[in-house]
Amino acid sequence: MAEMGSKGVTAGKIASNVQKKLTRAQEKVLQKLGKADETKDEQFEQCVQNFNKQLTEGTRLQKDLRTYLASVKAMHEASKKLNECLQEVYEPDWPGRDEANKIAENNDLLWMDYHQKLVDQALLTMDTYLGQFPDIKSRIAKRGRKLVDYDSARHHYESLQTAKKKDEAKIAKAEEELIKAQKVFEEMNVDLQEELPSLWNSRVGFYVNTFQSIAGLEENFHKEMSKLNQNLNDVLVSLEKQHGSNTFTVKAQPSDNAPAKGNKSPSPPDGSPAATPEIRVNHEPEPAGGATPGATLPKSPSQFEAPGPFSE
Repeated sequence: MAEMGSKGVTAGKIASNVQKKLTRAQEKVLQKLGKADETKDEQFEQCVQNFNKQLTEGTRLQKDLRTYLASVKAMHEASKKLNECLQEVYEPDWPGRDEANKIAENNDLLWMDYHQKLVDQALLTMDTYLGQFPDIKSRIAKRGRKLVDYDSARHHYESLQTAKKKDEAKIAKAEEELIKAQKVFEEMNVDLQEELPSLWNSRVGFYVNTFQSIAGLEENFHKEMSKLNQNLNDVLVSLEKQHGSNTFTVKAQPSDNAPAKGNKSPSPPDGSPAATPEIRVNHEPEPAGGATPGATLPKSPSQFEAPGPFSE
């Protein structure tokens, strides 16, 4: 009997929900056709727009933060492999081997610590921040449904009041349903009217805290990494001094823009160095091809003395 009663309640609940959906659908159709007025709240609609914008921005930030963390992890792995390579090529009898191994170990720990702190202080905070949106979004949708129920109850009550043949029993029942629908709607509406502006205003502090945490962690990470790199450089400089006679010199490679060999001026046949063109200052003209060194240059017309009045 208890099971049958339970099934009966369940069946009744399903029937009630189906009836509500049908009533809401009819009400929305009448509103779209302009045959029924719709309750509007522009202030609340603006709050909903802000909520959707805030959710979109937060979701994007969460996605980009996860991408950043994935890049940090990838960089950690690349750095670790590079240090492992150094440990392999660093021969046992070379000075500074133990120091280099210790630096590599600290390098690995520093990357791990950096990644974990980013997760704790940025990603988890981001997840907590976004965790409140699904519930509020669900309540916004529910408020919309309750608003349709309220409009439907109001229109039904008004139609009974304006009918030519009034049925007081139906009017009283319709009024009771209207009061009930209005109460449910207003309770949800008041709560959301308070929560949505507060949530919207909280975004500034959240963004500030998130990016400050990331910036601070990154700054500290690079400071500590710089110290490790300096220590490694000192070890390598010491190694180079111990093996100074075996220094490897990197030769410059010709660039693509270098002139071709065929364009170079040929060397003298006797092996003597080619004459270097004389660099002239004050923009003095070079001597003509047939002129001998030391030959005087002709004066310009302005350098000749003007003929006197009695010159022939």
